[in-house]
Amino acid sequence: MKNIAVGLATLPFLATGAVAAQPEPWQYRFQPAATGIMHEITWFEIYTLWFIVPITILVMLLLGWCVLRFRASANPTPSRTSHNTAIEVLWTVGPVIILLFLAVPSFQLLTAQYTPKEEPALTIKATGVQWYWDYEYQLEEPLSFTSLILHEEDRPGSGKEDKAVYPRLLAVDNEVVVPVDTTVRVLVTASDVIHAFAMPSFGVKVDAVPGRINETWFKAEKEGLYYGQCSELCGKDHAFMPIAIRVVAKDQYDTWIAAAREDVGGANKALMAAIEANTKVAAAGN
Repeated sequence: MKNIAVGLATLPFLATGAVAAQPEPWQYRFQPAATGIMHEITWFEIYTLWFIVPITILVMLLLGWCVLRFRASANPTPSRTSHNTAIEVLWTVGPVIILLFLAVPSFQLLTAQYTPKEEPALTIKATGVQWYWDYEYQLEEPLSFTSLILHEEDRPGSGKEDKAVYPRLLAVDNEVVVPVDTTVRVLVTASDVIHAFAMPSFGVKVDAVPGRINETWFKAEKEGLYYGQCSELCGKDHAFMPIAIRVVAKDQYDTWIAAAREDVGGANKALMAAIEANTKVAAAGN
């Protein structure tokens, strides 16, 4: 009974796969990584801190030492030294070495962001519009739908009343649905002004430019509901242009894509019901 109670208590968290895949109050770190690229970004950020922190401390100590050692009262006759070969070599060679240690992994990460390890199995076109997103699944039988911000009065009808799972200003009426462990290509463009397609947990951020198609990709490692936003100032409702991607098992995706061709809204509700049913079974098994 204790295990069942614990499982039911964590039901809202299991339903999304990762509740932390959305912004949290007073958050100062990255969202939990859901792709290999985001793991690399997180590693690189920590790696750079091993250089930034010591350099900052060293500069502060040098400034403090100069202020105390060479203040007017302690050094009434200032030095007229204009050249020191050792110091000039040190402050030239030192930064070059440090920049090399930063540049090599930086270029490796940049290359990985634009070079998927395998041919994408799914291609989705995301078009930014003031102020929503249009999505097109480029399949043999294409699927297109519009994703709008979820209004408060629409929560009961859509079954998205839990704000821990479907937060205000981030939840949408129709999420993008993709299978887990699958490389997904995203073609990003816009129909009016410049937008930006950003999904923090995936390490994805690319501009949506009218008349141009930019390309990015991701491979989500775990199921869940992930949130992003338009990250380019695009007008008065820029703050109301969220992005939601639901990562599901491959069989759930196949069922959803077949149903979505007839009724996207109905397919989404059926998918939500299937996820909730699976979660209850898993919780009961605990």
